Amino acid sequence: MTKMYLAMAQELLVANDENGSWRADARLEGLRPVSLAADPLRSGRIYCGTWGRGLWRSEDAGDSWRPIGDPVTDWTLSSFRDGIPHPHVTAVAVSATESANGLGVVYAGTEPSALFRSEDGGETWRELRELRELPSAPEWSFPPRPHTSHVRWISPDPSAEGYLYVSIEAGAVVRSADGGESWEDRRPEGPLDAHTLSTHPSAPGRLYAAAGDGMMREGTGYAESPDGGDTWTKPDEGLAHHYLWGVAVDPADPETVLVSAARGAGPAHNPSAAESAVYRRTADGPWRKTDEGLPEDRGTLVPVLATNPAEHGAFYALSNRGVHRSADAGLSWEELGLPWSESYLGQRHQALLVVGA
Repeated sequence: MTKMYLAMAQELLVANDENGSWRADARLEGLRPVSLAADPLRSGRIYCGTWGRGLWRSEDAGDSWRPIGDPVTDWTLSSFRDGIPHPHVTAVAVSATESANGLGVVYAGTEPSALFRSEDGGETWRELRELRELPSAPEWSFPPRPHTSHVRWISPDPSAEGYLYVSIEAGAVVRSADGGESWEDRRPEGPLDAHTLSTHPSAPGRLYAAAGDGMMREGTGYAESPDGGDTWTKPDEGLAHHYLWGVAVDPADPETVLVSAARGAGPAHNPSAAESAVYRRTADGPWRKTDEGLPEDRGTLVPVLATNPAEHGAFYALSNRGVHRSADAGLSWEELGLPWSESYLGQRHQALLVVGA
């Protein structure tokens, strides 16, 4: 059974496909979910980061949740240990290649920018402090809150144990080859403002990035690396929008890539000015807009894109206009019949996770 987890503005929707009919139940109401991840080694174990209320975990595929990661205060040292001391958990990921006791190693990123690692399913955490010691760190700054920055995305490499790619919004895409113990800083030609990173199990070392760099410096918001971030290319032929938000790759084909895009941050995220598009690219061809079955550009906040490893050729797109699915590798789309509150039309959605057979 396919399940979807939709991080909306104020709550998490857990949606189940029951014989072609979708039911959605609200969870974590009022907690402002912003990031989602599933443990590929333990079915039904889901993690959800929130804005202001820390990290939560479900062990029953979203039916129930409990907070995890609260730090233990060591009053003798006036410090925190074993937990995540920041309440804004902006990114979460679970490794498919690193495990302990049958569970995937979990990584959680926060605002202010910090990264934490758990080897016991989120019960205890250790900060990977070397991330904050990178030479570029003093330059990291998120434009709406320039005094700070945050970990926007975490991508464990599915083909190389311990390899980890992290995007800081805004300022860097950085890499670790040892599970976060040490780090390699950003490359001069790499993206500075990557909103989403993606990898592919059939393309070792290949890294895809959807970024806002087209608004920050000359060039496009899309960037791709064939060698784990050592070098980057920025193919943009066909892209009429250069503020990129989501990127997803066909589980069956690392050459088929979709991105969601807008002409700037305002049209991407502001309901009163919303206008966005989805593009598709195969192999070395140009980007082509894909809109058959999708809502019209105007009035649509930039979609979050997702795939399900069990569904080859399938893509999902979450926007304020609902959830749409493509069964033909992004060529055409259909709306899924989720119950959709009218209030969602004017809200900014945050994340989408699709799991199941």
